[in-house]
Amino acid sequence: MSGSFCRLPAALRRWRGARPTTLLARPLSQAGPGGGGAEGGEGVPSAAGSKEAVGRLVRAHPVVVFMKGSPAQPQCGFSNAVVQILRLHGVSDYRAYDVLQDPGLRQGIKNYSNWPTIPQVFLNGEFVGGCDILLQMHQSGDLVEELKKLGIRSALLDSENNHGKK
Repeated sequence: MSGSFCRLPAALRRWRGARPTTLLARPLSQAGPGGGGAEGGEGVPSAAGSKEAVGRLVRAHPVVVFMKGSPAQPQCGFSNAVVQILRLHGVSDYRAYDVLQDPGLRQGIKNYSNWPTIPQVFLNGEFVGGCDILLQMHQSGDLVEELKKLGIRSALLDSENNHGKK
């Protein structure tokens, strides 16, 4: 991980577990029928960032992340931190959308959430926040509770139980 993101706790920076995630392989504008996007001339998205299209993406899965890059290859420290926090909690089934692949989606998600930065995390269709908010939720234990509401048991609970038995 690059040294540019030093606010992340050392234990989280060292964690290197790899888990598969569900990704949108193509930009929203190229997602095809039902993908929510429409192409303008020469592959330029015309409706990819519309409120309706973004709303469909946000509600399509319980955990949705709009980030720079992919979970396997984040393109900024903040996106990497969000991926690491989700991995630490054992969340491997989520949708991740690379906003660098689709400028219409990048602006569309900012307009939709009225939040100026990327990454952006949505739980059960509701905007949670960016990296800083997710990190605070992780540190306070609130993320465990929010994941529980989605039917996701945080791996940290298992880790604490095993650690307490020793």
